Amino acid sequence: MASHDPSLSDMQRAVKDALGAYWRLFLFQGVVMIILGVLAIAWPMVATVAIDIYIGWLFLISGIVGLIAMFAAEDVPAFLWTLVTAALAVAVGVLLIWKPEQGAASLTIVLTAFFIAEGLFQIVASIAYRTVMPGSWGWMLVSGIADLVLAAVIIYGWPSTAGWVLGLYVGINLITSGWAIVMIALAGRELAGSVEALAARAR
Repeated sequence: MASHDPSLSDMQRAVKDALGAYWRLFLFQGVVMIILGVLAIAWPMVATVAIDIYIGWLFLISGIVGLIAMFAAEDVPAFLWTLVTAALAVAVGVLLIWKPEQGAASLTIVLTAFFIAEGLFQIVASIAYRTVMPGSWGWMLVSGIADLVLAAVIIYGWPSTAGWVLGLYVGINLITSGWAIVMIALAGRELAGSVEALAARAR
């Protein structure tokens, strides 16, 4: 299902074709994100602790794997640096799993940086692909602006809200991003339907 609109660039045509072919997958992703976002907003403190523990396990597993790989290798350049990095990952992982409440503040700072980066990316992408998704690019723009607003609120209210803001804002981010993906998927469904209709008429 290739797009032949001469007004679109090769990348824009590729995006348009992918949306038409895989809109169901995008729709599923968006719905799951919205459901998870609602759950996170309903229980923000639980979500905050869960996020801390999840990140802790990621650090712990990556550190253990790094230590195993380092000692299994016969010749590891920069042995001391590799050892310190892997050991630090293990230590951070253990601390986050053991005392997730204390890790909330640090993760909230990381989350703020993530919201800023994601918001800027979504705003730029929505403007760049507004001709590809004329009916849904605005939702992506709104999602990007919402991310920047959330980051601003975190910075303004710091540090009093560090205990629960992580779960709440992750939930809001999941809902806004999920809704944007759902709208893009629906636009892809319309595109797929129009292409099938054209193919049927051609036959």
